[in-house]
Amino acid sequence: MFEQLYAELKKLTDMSEAKNISFPSDNHGHISDAVTEAEVLQFKKLQQEFPRQFEHIFPDRLAPKTVIIIPSLTMDQEILSKIKGINHYEERLLCMLMLLRMPRTHVIYVTSETIDPVIVDYYLHMLPGVTGYHARRRLTLLSCHDSSSKALTQKILERPRIIQRIKDFIPLNSDAHMACFNVTPYERSLAVQLQIPIFGCDPDLYDLGNKSKGRKIFRECGLTVPAGFEDLYSEADIINALMSLKEQNPLLRKAVVKLNDGFSGDGNAIFSYAGADQGNLKKWLFENLQSKLKLVADDLSYTGFIKKYEGMGGIVEEFLEGEQKKSPSVQCRITPTGVCEVVSTHDQELGGEGGQVYIGAYFPASPEYATELGKMGRKISEALKEKGVLGRFAIDFISVKEQQRWKHYPIEINLRKGGTTHPFLMLQFLTDGQYNEEEGLYYTSKGHLVRYYFCSDNLKSEKYVGLTPHDLIDIAMVNDIHYDGTSQEGIMFHLIGALSQYGKLGVVCIGSTPQKAKEFYDQIVAVLEKEC
Repeated sequence: MFEQLYAELKKLTDMSEAKNISFPSDNHGHISDAVTEAEVLQFKKLQQEFPRQFEHIFPDRLAPKTVIIIPSLTMDQEILSKIKGINHYEERLLCMLMLLRMPRTHVIYVTSETIDPVIVDYYLHMLPGVTGYHARRRLTLLSCHDSSSKALTQKILERPRIIQRIKDFIPLNSDAHMACFNVTPYERSLAVQLQIPIFGCDPDLYDLGNKSKGRKIFRECGLTVPAGFEDLYSEADIINALMSLKEQNPLLRKAVVKLNDGFSGDGNAIFSYAGADQGNLKKWLFENLQSKLKLVADDLSYTGFIKKYEGMGGIVEEFLEGEQKKSPSVQCRITPTGVCEVVSTHDQELGGEGGQVYIGAYFPASPEYATELGKMGRKISEALKEKGVLGRFAIDFISVKEQQRWKHYPIEINLRKGGTTHPFLMLQFLTDGQYNEEEGLYYTSKGHLVRYYFCSDNLKSEKYVGLTPHDLIDIAMVNDIHYDGTSQEGIMFHLIGALSQYGKLGVVCIGSTPQKAKEFYDQIVAVLEKEC
């Protein structure tokens, strides 16, 4: 039956590629009912058994368990291709190799291309309580040997022998589950073929994470969203929305046009009303939309943007301005047993056109509002739990200081792991601590020490091009820039594979104060500048 399902899924996938649309994001071309019905029933049955595993197996450090990590960014591949080094973003979940600190846990990590052994060794040497040799025996690395722009999970589905190898490497009597970046029909199909559950949201709920649905959920929770419009699908819809916003607020200078399913800000565009003809606004918008719309994604044409907008839909909302403005986020988790958790808060550092591109983040968010954000995040989590959501997700905000008080506008739900997931997991695995949402602080298990970090996926320079993973590790060791388990402070690198070709690197800088964390980052920049 699974072979037949796969054949049907493959056929539909090929059709979606021929139309140049992203399979999971296509709101007008879902999988046929014949394929979906059988697969959905199998998947739901697997998911129903997951709470038992989570409740009884997860907490037991010595319980035999296997985690199959599928770090696939199963999203619009054309949008993702605008991010430099995107093929190496599969490395961001290497932080989950820290699960090998549990001596009966096996990890199977699947990637598009082979990861350099020096990168794997870099993570394994940080494992507390077990030797590298012991951990390696329980780690299986599989590669599709495919550098194409297809999503990793699609590549796996096209290779039945890799699926069989995953099955073969799961030890007998070991409870297993999949950990994914996001969950779409591709990941559901893989889970059914492997006959294991996913710690993630049912793809039938995928649309709850788009921009339009997010605005509706925020309003359901009684939260204030930026003025705007959702469920838009055409150039005419965009023009009408821009016109209505300007009529509602004649002083409005800019607006944001967003695809429903963008990534890292690269599905957004900034519209400027500069020079608008208030007397005949609709005509002016029709004539100037293309010239006044600045796309965040590099090399994405206006025509391409509109085509994607027609395929996946989107929103238009006011561009929030203020002398003091920040971009915090709240990361939450809904467990298989139905518990809502506020996992972390961050102040995001944004760049690019109009400050739309994720650069990095400070953890935790400012003490001025971290606990307030946590309360809003919990409210949204409870609403999502009622809709059936499971797993990790994040809520992004724009916060503007007005008359000595911060006003928070929720702007989107990322129903998946994101840019703040792997840094927090790295901190948690290294210190065995947790975030206290009532205080807005993170405490380690060692003497209840408070820890902060600054993280970035975008430490980059043309000078870094040509540095191999081996070079980076050597530079780090010689210059003493690494994580110190004794003090529970220091630096961890990620996205190491992107360094040589793209001059791009990820870092997590953990410190006893926010200033110390930033000093670690400045130290890295200074060392790389000197070495290059």
